[in-house]
Amino acid sequence: MTRPEQQADRRDRATSRLIAGAFAISALGAVGFAVGYVTGGQTQLAGATLAVAFAGLAVGLAIWARKLLPTGGYVEEHEPFASPPAQRRLAAADLTGSGSPIRRRGLLGALALALGALGVAALFPLRSLLPVGSRRPDRALRDSPWAAGVRLVTAEGRPVRPDDVTDDSVLPVFPEGHPRSGDGPAFAVRLDPARYAVRPPAGDLAGLVVHSLLCTHAGCPVALYLKGTGRMLCPCHQSAFDLLAGARPVAGPAARALPGLPVEVGPDGFLRATGDFTAPPGAGFWSRQ
Repeated sequence: MTRPEQQADRRDRATSRLIAGAFAISALGAVGFAVGYVTGGQTQLAGATLAVAFAGLAVGLAIWARKLLPTGGYVEEHEPFASPPAQRRLAAADLTGSGSPIRRRGLLGALALALGALGVAALFPLRSLLPVGSRRPDRALRDSPWAAGVRLVTAEGRPVRPDDVTDDSVLPVFPEGHPRSGDGPAFAVRLDPARYAVRPPAGDLAGLVVHSLLCTHAGCPVALYLKGTGRMLCPCHQSAFDLLAGARPVAGPAARALPGLPVEVGPDGFLRATGDFTAPPGAGFWSRQ
């Protein structure tokens, strides 16, 4: 045995003794745990002996794996990626021969035409994302069909006179010519001007005021009127608006007042708007800049 081999042998035997010592400590810990358990010893002592047993076992196995088991990198040889010369020659002959797909110029042209048509067709859906020829989304959400001169009509399309708005109820109204507009519904109600805490932001006609019918929380119709309190309630999320205080929200999740609609009596005796709502109608989300 050579000198290096003798030194390696001595290191292996020292490591073996170290591992055996660790396992012996583990065994002593296990025996201590068993004895303590049988004799009814302290719980803390039992835990300590059990910890010594597991620690000795872990140290012995770690040293065994680290020092005595073979270590080092292992390389698995791979076949070369390049094809044999014969296969490369056959592939070149197939690509350059009369039956080669790249020699069929007519088919290649048709393929290029099909791909080009598909590419152009893909541009049309992208065009719909651009505001070409249409109103900007933020402006479209901000404006409504109401404008100066637009008459107020009922759901049946009948123009509304001031006398049609009684003291006992609210009257849903719509912009004439836009009965199905999503942000155009409004309601007219007659209030006692002497009870105003805040005057209506859009003004009134001897107590007749018009507000947007859409709740400023989620856009539900505010369809419940409490005449005694002058409040409108939204049945969806229980928001309440005080019409005697500028239609500001006084309960529920709504955070904005109901927009008002300025109105006047036209030459024909019917009510008509003098402009758009005083604020964007509907959910408050749409009023963000």
